[in-house]
Amino acid sequence: QVQLVESGGGLVQPGGSLRLSCEVVGATSDHLSIGWFRQAPGSGREAVACVRTRLDSRYYLDSVRGRFTISRDDEKRNTVYLQMNNLRLEDTGVYYCGTIASVGGYWCYADNIWGQGTRVTVSS
Repeated sequence: QVQLVESGGGLVQPGGSLRLSCEVVGATSDHLSIGWFRQAPGSGREAVACVRTRLDSRYYLDSVRGRFTISRDDEKRNTVYLQMNNLRLEDTGVYYCGTIASVGGYWCYADNIWGQGTRVTVSS
């Protein structure tokens, strides 16, 4: 059974950086399409960045494009990262990694496997 384990959240000032990690247990990440989603207080869960297995197609939410980068660990083959630079107050939320049912340049639809989430707080 596939499990996803997130890590790397924390408190950071505006303009700072964090790197989130999503460890895939029970499979290698290059056999799965994986995405990062976030849920701000009082809001629904939205797709932030997604990467498609093998074909390497990526999706980014418009507000994070150019600041966030999703990548895979080519050596470990079981970890997907989200590098977040120039963080803003509105990036605050709980970040989840999840499996993806469909992803393209302009869309990312979640499947049904989720990690437990890691909290990111951007505050001065």
